[in-house]
Amino acid sequence: MILDLFAGPGGWSHALTLLGARDIGLEWDAWACKTRARAGQLTIQTDVARYPAWIFSGRVLGLIASPPCQAWSMAGKRLGLVDQPLVHQAVADLAAGRDTRERLLAVCADPRSLLAAEPMRYLHALNQTGEPEWVAMEEVPDVLPLWKQYAVILRGWGFSVWTGILNAADFGVPQTRRRAILLASRVRTAQPPAPTHARVAEPESLFGPGRKQWVSMAEALGWGRTDGPVPTVCAGGGPGGGPEPFPSGSRKTLSDARDRGTWTPRPDGLVLRSRREGTGWAARRGDNRTAGSPAPTFTAEAHRWSWSLRSNNQANATVRRADEPAGTLFFGHRANECTWVAEPIAPSPPDASEGQSSALPEPIRITAGEAGILQSFPADYPWQGNKGQQFSQIGNAVPPRLAAHLLAPHLKVPFSPDDFALAA
Repeated sequence: MILDLFAGPGGWSHALTLLGARDIGLEWDAWACKTRARAGQLTIQTDVARYPAWIFSGRVLGLIASPPCQAWSMAGKRLGLVDQPLVHQAVADLAAGRDTRERLLAVCADPRSLLAAEPMRYLHALNQTGEPEWVAMEEVPDVLPLWKQYAVILRGWGFSVWTGILNAADFGVPQTRRRAILLASRVRTAQPPAPTHARVAEPESLFGPGRKQWVSMAEALGWGRTDGPVPTVCAGGGPGGGPEPFPSGSRKTLSDARDRGTWTPRPDGLVLRSRREGTGWAARRGDNRTAGSPAPTFTAEAHRWSWSLRSNNQANATVRRADEPAGTLFFGHRANECTWVAEPIAPSPPDASEGQSSALPEPIRITAGEAGILQSFPADYPWQGNKGQQFSQIGNAVPPRLAAHLLAPHLKVPFSPDDFALAA
């Protein structure tokens, strides 16, 4: 079997499914377990720190571990850095067969910090029977020193080990998510997968197969496709060239916008009209048009903006244009809400006439489906729970596309990026 510690909603598991394999996930969060069940993934709902590791001895081919990152993440208080010496001590003790977790836990500033030592408890138990054949682990970049400690221990047990930082965007994920990775194997030289994408596309040459340009949010979400939803980005530079489908003040999501109708430019390219709009427009604009009538017109000069994704509500929030990959998605509390924000790309004329609008629309919250796609999950992935529970699962998940690149060499199977169809 392949054992997946802290399995979450199934980032590693979905990758394994596409590679023709399955894992058994250990996960305590009830809603993540329900998501996994709906996705057809095997799960034991349990606390990884309390589950007996010896049960799996003699049956494990590979071990996967992505310990919770909240104690280490830049989105939180990062008390894991304060606790780091204690975690290193726990790893060293567990590798020697000494369980000092209870004593160390009592002095940790954040009890979640010690979860990063749990994989060593399982590895020590499995190593008694020469298992596993391979290991893959992932965490936030600040955990890299801990992975290097693991590497020293695993090399002493006969593993080849590689540790380092990988950027998910370099592997076709529409997000610049940097993560500390550990790859280990008893039967092959451990090394990172070859990047398939780059910030700027690299042509094929005698020195290599080349690399595609990073996948943008617009591309992943299907904005601009001729066979799919019309993009909900705005005139004057957004991908696809479509305008904002709702007036300023709307709290609709961009997915709602795609469902409600499309906007198209007139042949002269200067005036934008709506094929369909809600009845609320007329009341807000003092216009007596019916819902089936054309919208008030907006000149291109008074209506030039493009969508960007703002990663949180803090002053130093990462803001990325729709034609770029997203920044690292993280959720958990209100300050970490991700919203689509409109940014002007040309000055509005000072004398915009009546019936024209130069105001930017208010921010629009990202949907769970959109966030999942930006993590490289399929558009129809069966997220369970309320919005907060779904966002929490998505933010903590391993991008399946990155996971597939990491796992394919261990499974000795080819990996086809075409298996990842992001937008529906």
